[in-house]
Amino acid sequence: MPSVIDFRLSPFDSNSIEKCGKYLGRQTYWKLYAIENLFRVVIHSILSLQTPTDWWSVAVDKEIQKKAQRFRENYFKKIWHSRPGTHSIYYIDLIDLNEIIRANANLFYPVIPELDKWMLGIEELRLPRNVVAHMNFPSSTDIKRIDVFYADCLKLIDLVQTKVTLKIP
Repeated sequence: MPSVIDFRLSPFDSNSIEKCGKYLGRQTYWKLYAIENLFRVVIHSILSLQTPTDWWSVAVDKEIQKKAQRFRENYFKKIWHSRPGTHSIYYIDLIDLNEIIRANANLFYPVIPELDKWMLGIEELRLPRNVVAHMNFPSSTDIKRIDVFYADCLKLIDLVQTKVTLKIP
């Protein structure tokens, strides 16, 4: 059980909101950050190795490419904001990452034999991730789900590294 309760369950107190934010940042947010970026690195590394040209233009659905381009353009219109990254993979969501994996499953299976399990795990993580990303308080079950999937992702990275050199996009 969390040491902090959802601030929305008590009378208003700005300190409770602050405590919730600090708790989620310390316990949960960083794991979601790591998971999403680990998958970006895995996708980039595997597709870079298996696709002779620019994998983004070859292996990614045109609608996802357009979405990334729109997000990128929005960031460039507001030059005072930092940008997610230099590669287009940083301008898409978790659901899009899963779609890239699904669409290129034949290239991922040699490296990740239990690929279906991972795609399902990403799909199951989407809602708890969205709860946290939209600044809400996840249930204790969702927090445990994030914890377990994060621990599993560390094992996945160990497996992938035995077969592919990981490269930052």
